[in-house]
Amino acid sequence: QVQLVESGGGLVQAGESLRLSCTASRRHFSINRIDWYRQTPGNQRELVAGFTDSGRSNYADSVKGRFTISGDNAKNTAYLQMNSLKPEDTAVYYCHLNYGGMDYWGKGTLVTVSS
Repeated sequence: QVQLVESGGGLVQAGESLRLSCTASRRHFSINRIDWYRQTPGNQRELVAGFTDSGRSNYADSVKGRFTISGDNAKNTAYLQMNSLKPEDTAVYYCHLNYGGMDYWGKGTLVTVSS
């Protein structure tokens, strides 16, 4: 069993930045296995950022060049640095881990970007 806890959401103005954190309750896996999704009301969760099996980061087209995913294995924490935020980035952001054949999700953190 793994618990994921997100933090760092909030209300910002367009053009500003936020850094989201996701701390896992267990070790024994690379923090690069954590990816980030977001969801707006009435829509499915969409993958925002993650790592490929070869370790390269990949991003949704809508956030490329603005968001950066990273992780600190020593702290059991993954990060999503979000720069140049736009109102369309407003969503609940979730971190996700597939480990041991199970999918684990955090409870989400709300990011609101005002114009």
